[in-house]
Amino acid sequence: MTQDPITRAVACNLCTGCGACAGAFPDFITMVDDPLNGRRPVVADGAKAREAAKAAASLCAGTGADFTRLPQTDAIDRDWGPVLAAWQGHAADAEIRHRGSSGGAVTALALFALQSGVVDGVAHIAARTDDPRLNEAVISRDRAALLRGAGSRYAQASPAEALGAIAAGSERTAFIGKPCDVASVAQAAAGDAALAAKLPLTIAIFCAGAPNLNATEKLLDRLEVPKGARLTDLRYRGAGWPGLMQARWLDEAGVEQVSKGIPYAEGWGRILQADRRWRCRICTDHTGAFADISVGDPWHTPPAGHEDAGRSLIVARTERGRALIHAAIAAGVLVATPEGRDAIARAQPGLVQTQGAVWGRRLVMRLMGMPVPADRGQPLLRFWLALPARDKLSSIAGTARRIIRARLWRAVRVSARVVTQ
Repeated sequence: MTQDPITRAVACNLCTGCGACAGAFPDFITMVDDPLNGRRPVVADGAKAREAAKAAASLCAGTGADFTRLPQTDAIDRDWGPVLAAWQGHAADAEIRHRGSSGGAVTALALFALQSGVVDGVAHIAARTDDPRLNEAVISRDRAALLRGAGSRYAQASPAEALGAIAAGSERTAFIGKPCDVASVAQAAAGDAALAAKLPLTIAIFCAGAPNLNATEKLLDRLEVPKGARLTDLRYRGAGWPGLMQARWLDEAGVEQVSKGIPYAEGWGRILQADRRWRCRICTDHTGAFADISVGDPWHTPPAGHEDAGRSLIVARTERGRALIHAAIAAGVLVATPEGRDAIARAQPGLVQTQGAVWGRRLVMRLMGMPVPADRGQPLLRFWLALPARDKLSSIAGTARRIIRARLWRAVRVSARVVTQ
């Protein structure tokens, strides 16, 4: 039997787990949480399901995105996607600022869009109430619901699953997701004018990759959470910038206990990032080029400690994004000062090296007969040529070793089982 394009994308390590395919065709495609391979779509059996998968393939930015359709005025736009303007700032609301990953700008802007009537709802990710190790796509319509999703979630997530509800409804909905999620939503909107009209705002969160469920289990071990404990909360970022990673769980008597806390640098640098999926390691857009607004950490002005008050780097990608930021500042919702348009490179210097390494990694994949994403319009070779000789060699030799060691040429097969605590 011929493999459908969604299953093939998963098998070839090209799926990002965004959930757009399942959101568009929920009767035929289901997202499942595979502990090793991540959150991935499973296509049902039958001719109708295969046809649905073929239609869903046009939404998939994991198999390729066209950056040439984005406006480019200079080298900054060519390197990072459109940058109309940039600011460093934070939410004026003290609680939102404290609970946000850095300065709470994403939540503040989303809440302002709601309260000012720009949107009727906000599609985003929140921890599942029955299992905080996992995420779910939700649509929030008030401050309390938005705050439930505040702070980073360094775990697999599929916010574009909300596309089905957005398309079927009549509300104008803002969408918040990782760059890959926003790219798929942009592709869906480009092919559906009715859907585009219901998506007046997209916000991307800078992303360095999504660890799998096995990584979460390693983190819980480091936090000294007892095996099999009933989790009530798992915080990766927030409660200060960048905040401590910490968990809560119920003991045998039903009393909530609080784990030890570890710094972001330890949790991310020593535990979680090692279990990012291969597709994240060949990603070419970590800052949300297809969004109206992108938000990330301004590491060029780092926090004073684990619980700094927090600041965000805020990037306007489109005119409607810039208009919302200006309005939020004028309304006193956002406290922000202008940054130069080169702020992304200054705030995220490691991404320049990452982009160069991706060209080397994809070269090795091609030489070994592995498919690569059909991205267009990014200067990856130029980034690679600018790398020191040692980094060039590492991007090639290191990739070959990883492919051989992990047998990445083998087809990924996702189990449709349900993950339980």
